[in-house]
Amino acid sequence: MQRLWPKWGLDIDGSAVLELSEFFGNDQPVVLEIGFGMGEATAQMAAADPGTNILAVDVHTPGQGNLLNLADHHGLSNIRVANGDAIILLREMLAPDSLDGLRVYFPDPWPKKRHHKRRLIQPEFLSLAATRLRPGAVLHCATDWEPYAEQMLEVLTAHPDFENTQADGGFAPRPEFRPLTRFEGQGLDKGHVVNDLLFRRVHREEPLAGA
Repeated sequence: MQRLWPKWGLDIDGSAVLELSEFFGNDQPVVLEIGFGMGEATAQMAAADPGTNILAVDVHTPGQGNLLNLADHHGLSNIRVANGDAIILLREMLAPDSLDGLRVYFPDPWPKKRHHKRRLIQPEFLSLAATRLRPGAVLHCATDWEPYAEQMLEVLTAHPDFENTQADGGFAPRPEFRPLTRFEGQGLDKGHVVNDLLFRRVHREEPLAGA
């Protein structure tokens, strides 16, 4: 953290809009990943797709340090790590249409009913995310908590800024680019069902004035 944070880290403070091409040092497309655990899957995806930049956000310091170490060890210059609230990052530090993708893998399911309002995938979050995703960009969610998966599918299907990439309107098979994580493997061993959702940001024509 001491060695690599000044070079590859970002403290989310809402102070200014981030110039992503300057931050990464190139004009490659940028995917935002919210919540990356210890970062193994993030590093694998960055290594497999060096032409895409990954801005990975989490608040877990050991995970941040581990991902920075993986990036350094494997020479992955297309990873940047952000510490803080992803909502503030989206709302105050990213420009409209600046993201080419958004990944939310295994977010906290908040299983108790009274905590459901804390779940990330809600209409308000989707409306904010849609303003930062360019038309055609894909929001990719994955969860092993089936009630949350059903809620995600319902909320995303109802949102006017997103359309399901699956013709049947259901869950997607796990795409090859999303690695199977250690925790996911443990869940599968216990009989958990993992659901992926891939929804595309749609471009809606603004109505003409007076139309």
